[in-house]
Amino acid sequence: MRPAHTPASAARGGRALYELYRAASRVAAPAVLLWRRLRGLEHPSRWPERLGQPSVARPLPGSPLVWFHAVSLGEGMAALPVVRHCARLHPGLPILLTTTTLSSFEVIKDLLPDVVIYQFAPLDCPDAIENFIGYWKPSLILLMESELWPNLIISAAEKGIVVALLNARMSLKSFDRWSVPLGLPLVSLMLSKISLVIPLSTIQAVRFQLLHTPPQKIHFAGDLKYAVGDVEVGEKELNTINDLQQQFGNRPIWMAASIHKGEEEVILHVHDELIKLHPSLLLILVPRHPHDSKILSLALKKRKFNFVLRSTMEVVSLNTRIYLVDTLGELRMLYRVTPIAVVGGSFLPSLAGHNFSEAAAAGCAVLTGSHVGHFYHMLVEMWQINPLAVKQEKLNFWKR
Repeated sequence: MRPAHTPASAARGGRALYELYRAASRVAAPAVLLWRRLRGLEHPSRWPERLGQPSVARPLPGSPLVWFHAVSLGEGMAALPVVRHCARLHPGLPILLTTTTLSSFEVIKDLLPDVVIYQFAPLDCPDAIENFIGYWKPSLILLMESELWPNLIISAAEKGIVVALLNARMSLKSFDRWSVPLGLPLVSLMLSKISLVIPLSTIQAVRFQLLHTPPQKIHFAGDLKYAVGDVEVGEKELNTINDLQQQFGNRPIWMAASIHKGEEEVILHVHDELIKLHPSLLLILVPRHPHDSKILSLALKKRKFNFVLRSTMEVVSLNTRIYLVDTLGELRMLYRVTPIAVVGGSFLPSLAGHNFSEAAAAGCAVLTGSHVGHFYHMLVEMWQINPLAVKQEKLNFWKR
């Protein structure tokens, strides 16, 4: 059953649930941070930023400041064109960008304009949020995609800070979770504090409205993940592209990008079959998570594939069959050296796809699997422009 309209009593219930969440998050935060540090998920020296402790000075105290927040690399890359545009339109405006993951930090910190400050996002506990907002004093907070955090949103709004949600999306799983009696009052309270929601699609807009987002706050502006041309190709990247093109020569090439654990079996099976038809074929294999490269290396050795690791800078020879990319932040560059790109995160039911407009923008013929999640709206829009823009494989490799 989907949520009905919220009665006045639900507003009081939302406040009560929020107070309960505040208390629980305050108690849990130290253990969560310690657990993440022990697992190597936090920066070894910059982890205090997660408690709202700044590592750089706030520029122009007393002036307005815009805070962009994106959880991970994909959301951060989608935010980057807006960040750059904001910096161009308002040269003297202090801009702050936060993300949560180490992978996003490693890539995005080198792509930001010099005027933009980077920090790790505070944990959503009262003390960290109060420390962070109290120090940076943002005038506007722009959250990317699905970053609905009660302490951040409600605390900011109650201080008079405008909060907007860009590229807003909510998976069906999250929607069902928020729709239950204990979730609906809290999410309704949160969404009532947001000044603007820009959804990815009509379906997403309907979900937000069913969770009691006021309709007048919902506006459409397109998917920011289409804005892939804003990141300029620098001289260093051009040199890398030219070097790889020389190494690859005139060999036939295809790339499998953002491959998750379990999907490599599909890719390697296909590559085995293709080599029978094209003996000099080279596969550029890019795992979604670089740490999976170690496991992939062992699998390739076991199957006696001749491969080269990107991080070793070893030259690709005519005998090389797989170029295994174990580095971060080079996906867009690699799309420029291959005519065909298979975008992973889409061949297993537990996955939900990745952005394939990046590959299309680089001129690649694009293939994807069945499980594309919220990227389905992008798939349909690209098909409307050109039915051959993306080929979707709908066969189940594990039932053959």
